[in-house]
Amino acid sequence: MVLAQLGGSISRAIQQMSNATIIDEKVLNECLNEITRALLQSDVQFKLVRDMQTNIKKIVNLDDLAAGHNKRRIIQQAIFNELCKMLDPGKPSFTPKKGKTSVVMFVGLQGSGKTTTCTKYAYYHQKKGWKPALVCADTFRAGAFDQLKQNATKAKIPFYGSYMESDPVKIAAEGVERFKKENCDLIIVDTSGRHKQEAALFEEMRQVSEATKPDLVIFVMDSSIGQAAFDQAQAFKQSASVGAVIVTKMDGHAKGGGALSAVAATKSPVIFIGTGEHMDEFEVFDVKPFVSRLLGMGDLSGFMDKIHEVVPMDQQPELLQKLSEGTFTLRIMYEQFQNILKMGPIGQVFSMLPGFRAELMPKGREKESQAKIKRYMTMMDSMTNEELDRTNLKLMNESRMMRIARGSGLHIRDVMEMMEEYKRLAKLWGKMKGLKIPKKGEMSALSRNMNAQHMSKVLSPQRLKQIGGMGGLQNLMKQMGSTKDMMGMFGGGE
Repeated sequence: MVLAQLGGSISRAIQQMSNATIIDEKVLNECLNEITRALLQSDVQFKLVRDMQTNIKKIVNLDDLAAGHNKRRIIQQAIFNELCKMLDPGKPSFTPKKGKTSVVMFVGLQGSGKTTTCTKYAYYHQKKGWKPALVCADTFRAGAFDQLKQNATKAKIPFYGSYMESDPVKIAAEGVERFKKENCDLIIVDTSGRHKQEAALFEEMRQVSEATKPDLVIFVMDSSIGQAAFDQAQAFKQSASVGAVIVTKMDGHAKGGGALSAVAATKSPVIFIGTGEHMDEFEVFDVKPFVSRLLGMGDLSGFMDKIHEVVPMDQQPELLQKLSEGTFTLRIMYEQFQNILKMGPIGQVFSMLPGFRAELMPKGREKESQAKIKRYMTMMDSMTNEELDRTNLKLMNESRMMRIARGSGLHIRDVMEMMEEYKRLAKLWGKMKGLKIPKKGEMSALSRNMNAQHMSKVLSPQRLKQIGGMGGLQNLMKQMGSTKDMMGMFGGGE
């Protein structure tokens, strides 16, 4: 994933600093130089990197820190805050309201994925209860209207465009007017792709903006654009009042640092990131959880929200009850596999867990992992209710395994591999016995960055004592966060 390499480099620099016996000026400078090098290699603009380094040095004055201060934590926090500041312009973007008509205009470079992003944006809001509509005002690119029409039809979103009319301003104005009459509360206008050298297209963009009077102008930016991002983003900002940024192709292998530069150039927040070609590969962008995941610190609140999104409301209390009881059956494993597949790409979901870095699961491994889960589910489809609901594995003799293998069209060794996976997960699940799971909305009360101190608050005192107090909890969390345990079944780790 884009920026995974950057996150890995920064994490390693912080880790090396943490391992130093004494934190002095030399150790701090080495750590900052390593981070600076990583940011520059990822195409982040030089001025932004230099300012960040200067700010950290101002905050972390080792001579002024009194004895007893945790220097490592102060440095880590300063790095975290500065990365957040780089991505956060400090002002929120316009948020559409249900029931009230809002017009959103999309602008960007050619090939940045603008038309696909328009549909993803509409689809995301449609799922949340809005009534979106798409207007194709891109008459410059051949096939633009066909692409939008195809995407909109697939997502069941109304659209407007014309094969005959060549004036984008007229199409945009007519489309917006039509959907206002139809009481659509989110009208999305897709415009022609352009770059800063094309004065005529920039003039056209201004005219479309005047005709439709958008509430929000979104700049769509390809994460692979590199060092040119700052200048291009600035040119768009000067021609149209860009209010938000969406970064696309975040699932590629580009360096992606240009995305950080675009925020500084437009002084507008990133509101979504595109993480793939499919309609649901579109994430809300929240600065702190993103930086937290980038540095391998996880995003537990995002993880819990995803669980609440995919697990039906009526199943949640039952699932949480089973988790706190430590009961784990093959049926629960099947249901959790279903939920994992609904949550989206596995690497994206696992990057929300502390101790996991996106670079640990290469793109190819994700498909392998997904295929393995589907294979396990096919085998479980050939099981009886008794086999799915029993926790006693003595029931699973060789003749039953042979029957399951035949029924699923797989080999007996595949069934044995699945049973080994079940044992491993049951052991991990058993360690969660007695855990009080926070409900949706309560995660904000916990730190987004999970550590033993915070985790001890969700455990009952008896359970904490049972696992050996804070020391035992730290060991358990290391085990659960380790690459081997979290990725054993997902094809990562060795």
